[in-house]
Amino acid sequence: MLEVLQYQFMQNALLAGLLAAIACGIVGVYVVVKKIVFISGGIAHASFGGIGLGYLLGINPVLGAMAFTVASSLGIGLVIRRTRLPEDTAIGILWAMGMALGIIFIGLAPGYAPDLFSYLFGNILTVPFFDLMLILILDVVIIALVALLYKEFLYLSFDEEFSTISGVPTEGLYLLLLCLVALTVVVLIRVVGIILVIALLTIPAALARQFTHSLKKMMLLAILAGVFFTFSGLWISYVLNLASGATIILVSGTTLFISFGINKLRRRAREHDRNTNTV
Repeated sequence: MLEVLQYQFMQNALLAGLLAAIACGIVGVYVVVKKIVFISGGIAHASFGGIGLGYLLGINPVLGAMAFTVASSLGIGLVIRRTRLPEDTAIGILWAMGMALGIIFIGLAPGYAPDLFSYLFGNILTVPFFDLMLILILDVVIIALVALLYKEFLYLSFDEEFSTISGVPTEGLYLLLLCLVALTVVVLIRVVGIILVIALLTIPAALARQFTHSLKKMMLLAILAGVFFTFSGLWISYVLNLASGATIILVSGTTLFISFGINKLRRRAREHDRNTNTV
């Protein structure tokens, strides 16, 4: 693979993978710990409406997705918090409406949508320089907000009821967290696509959670895992001529299941040793 690194598209792909790993490693930990994976999936799929809006207005679809996902995340959060509609029902409705709007917008847009497939399933090899700069800016925003509000997000993630009693504005923080999820979705769209984005958002964090209970360490491990998944998946897809986004997810999922299996075998071994020593 070393000879292909001389090409600009591969350099862009590796940089996109690194930047995506940073975003999904940080925000993904909150998604896993706070157990809002399904909400994140709803935001991700609702972003298709923004892709369609971008085509209709003749602007970069990623910009359309960014505005639409932030609006969708706020809408989902407010509906969940302020109505009696069950959470899964609200997510399902907004999920479907976002996808439906995307289809309508694309249908109304003049001409043919040439890159639509890459937004659905990802194509890290076609990430342009503009999208790289946008991803970099979004990463900086995510890092800055998390660093500024780290303690507040920590309380929100582990004990929201206590946070409310303590005077922490939990609803505002919750909506801001969903906005961070929305920005991370935008970061990942070009890497693995709307359909697969939820996997890369959660698998590195789920893997990291097996090794530590510290939120900071979990984020660092999740970022390192995300880098490994994107780089190794990209290499395998290049060697075997496979779809890059899908390969990255398969590498991620396989590694996670192998880790689960190894940990289970270790627990059994420790239990066996304890039983043997007891006897």
